[in-house]
Amino acid sequence: MAKPMTKTQLVAALAEEMGSDKKSASTALDAVVSIITREVSNGGAVTLPGVGKIYCRERPERMVRNPATGEQIKKEADKVVKMTIAKALKDSVNG
Repeated sequence: MAKPMTKTQLVAALAEEMGSDKKSASTALDAVVSIITREVSNGGAVTLPGVGKIYCRERPERMVRNPATGEQIKKEADKVVKMTIAKALKDSVNG
């Protein structure tokens, strides 16, 4: 498996794709991340065409087990961020 792309590498690739400098590409990337974070944390969802949908899902209260002691404890309800991958991206990866 290949190493994950770092933010620096992503900014450089984005700058090249946009035909722009790295500073404006970094600003654009930060703006996109900020918008996604704000929307998802407010309970909304964001669809990135060709990539997928990022959304927040609520998990109910449940019983969990401490693996070290085997003790069962009650875990409060919480929220978790999920992402559904777009079919186009799945198809491009699988051939």
